[in-house]
Amino acid sequence: MRSPRELIAFALLAAAMAAKAGEPVAAPVEQVTRVVGEMKADPALNGHHTEHELRWKDLGTRERERNAAPPWLFRFARWLAEAGRGVVWVAAALLVALIAVFAWRWAAVRADALRARSGLRPGFVNELDIRPESLPADIAAAARVLCQRGELRAALSLLYRGALSRLVHDRLVPIRGSSTEGECVRLAARVLPAAGAAYFERLVAAWQSEVYAGRATDAAAVGALCGGFDAHFAPARIDAPATAEGAA
Repeated sequence: MRSPRELIAFALLAAAMAAKAGEPVAAPVEQVTRVVGEMKADPALNGHHTEHELRWKDLGTRERERNAAPPWLFRFARWLAEAGRGVVWVAAALLVALIAVFAWRWAAVRADALRARSGLRPGFVNELDIRPESLPADIAAAARVLCQRGELRAALSLLYRGALSRLVHDRLVPIRGSSTEGECVRLAARVLPAAGAAYFERLVAAWQSEVYAGRATDAAAVGALCGGFDAHFAPARIDAPATAEGAA
């Protein structure tokens, strides 16, 4: 829509052109009259107007308002921080528990391995104590003392126990706690030289004759077994002087 000034100017121009052309000016006059009426009806032209005022708004304030986080966000961040400390404590407790479980498992595996190894090295063979600590350091000398006292069975027992102990603990022969005398002879023959295997077979035969058959072994034969013991079952290390402890 054209403004009042434009309408008036247009009406006057039309009237001037009509007059110049010799045409009646009634139509332009009517337009001028209508424009004047519109101008009178316009409140902006009769002292009634609306003023619009422009004000600059602080851009920093608007930026702070736009960037300001809501309160719930601060509460959520605080909750996360507190929860994070709790998670750290829980993780530390889990780590300590895992270390404890690992240490327990390692100790159990080690104990099982030790038991397995001890199972391969029995401390007793058919109720005969073959533990190294249960025998005198010099078995042959101790057995010879017993033989001189006339304790032939005790001497044979000491020689047999000593031979089994050296086979199991020094030569690692797989003799079990339930192995019979015949099994011990066969197992010893696998690791001993022929002379050693023959000596051990004579020793076992004398032991069986004394214990099972009830026949007393000749003192000279027992003395010979005492004299030949170190030639075939010498200790790996001499820890103490010869004694007669643990003879029976």
